[in-house]
Amino acid sequence: MSTSNLPGGALLRHSAIWIAAIVVIIVMPYVFTSSSSISMMSQMGVFIVFALSYNMLLGEAGMLSFGHAVYFGLGGFLTLHAIRAVNDGAWSFPLELMPLVGGLGGLFFGVVFGTVSTRRAGVTFAMITLGIGAMVEASANMFTNFFGGESGISGNRVTDVTLLPFSYGPQVEVYYLIGAWTVVSALLMFLLTKTPLGRMANAVRDNPERAQFVGYNTTMARFIQFALSGLFAGIAGGLFAILFEIMTAPNVGLIQSGSVLLMTFIGGLGAFFGPIIGAVLVTYMHIALSGFSEGWILYFGLMFVLMVMYVPNGIAGVIVSHGPPLRAGLMHRFAVPYALAFVPALLTLAGLVAMIEMGYHLSLSYDPSRPIELFGMEITATSVVSWVVAVAAFGVGVMALRWAATRISLRWGEVNQAMDAQRAKQ
Repeated sequence: MSTSNLPGGALLRHSAIWIAAIVVIIVMPYVFTSSSSISMMSQMGVFIVFALSYNMLLGEAGMLSFGHAVYFGLGGFLTLHAIRAVNDGAWSFPLELMPLVGGLGGLFFGVVFGTVSTRRAGVTFAMITLGIGAMVEASANMFTNFFGGESGISGNRVTDVTLLPFSYGPQVEVYYLIGAWTVVSALLMFLLTKTPLGRMANAVRDNPERAQFVGYNTTMARFIQFALSGLFAGIAGGLFAILFEIMTAPNVGLIQSGSVLLMTFIGGLGAFFGPIIGAVLVTYMHIALSGFSEGWILYFGLMFVLMVMYVPNGIAGVIVSHGPPLRAGLMHRFAVPYALAFVPALLTLAGLVAMIEMGYHLSLSYDPSRPIELFGMEITATSVVSWVVAVAAFGVGVMALRWAATRISLRWGEVNQAMDAQRAKQ
């Protein structure tokens, strides 16, 4: 794999981005020094690799999979078994390279299951992956010697066999190990998009009939992409096993597969950095919201629905769409309409959160009349006034947001006309 097909300026720009990413990874533990922050950043690294591996299927090759956690989970289980074998003295293998065990496991199962699933495309492919995911998750309770049953399997990542003089007991050492693997894996997946295989996967995604007509074997292209995606998902699973030192049946299950779909879609499929944004955001929200609200899964569901309805290209798509106006020097024209949309958006969000939290409090609290603290205020869920204010805030916010969206749409039309005029002058 090479970057020889990149222009000199693009190559320099991409190199600067990767160097900046490495610097950020190195510096972050000095900025966020708490153990919880370092643990969160380690999880972000794991799920960045996982989301990028899923993007190889959905974003690059157009294959919607509902069972991608199979390769993540099986890679993690194999990694933990390998660590246990090293601790038992059965073989010798450095911890720094243990994610390769998970990667090779993911590649193996990607080849096995990909042979069957990639013979079909579209909805049929998605249903096959759903069936494979359900089958493997059910098998976790049957093959207890490998999966450990309901309690899973655990291991101790602190071994005497390492390449570097680290024990990997402290969280920060594990963070840097995960950071290194994240950069290497992400770089390899990026370079893969520049190869003939990556271009072929894009062709199969965009127009499989035409790709087959000009001589490409679309089934083989999907199969290779699927297997390589399993490789990187297995690496992510290996990193997860090293980080948490335990793997359980849900790690190969449908919820984990849905989680990576959520990350990839919210981040955006249109740009390579989209799944990275999605992995970071969803991981942060998962940890933050689970400690804030018992309805955190509902928030994720609502966010996913809204993204599908109104931002189908994800966060990355929004960022990329502003590139042309920025280069044309027209971004300042969005200042007023975006500012007008900001306050209604906050009002809508506040009303929605208040209704959800009051609803959960009424359903789950032993004493529903006990006030809850929200937005720095005490709110009584049993009070009619609280519900009226929350519903009014939500309703007014939605109406104002629709008005602001109309202004933004009109401004986009004006900016597009201005860009067309600039191009006509050139």
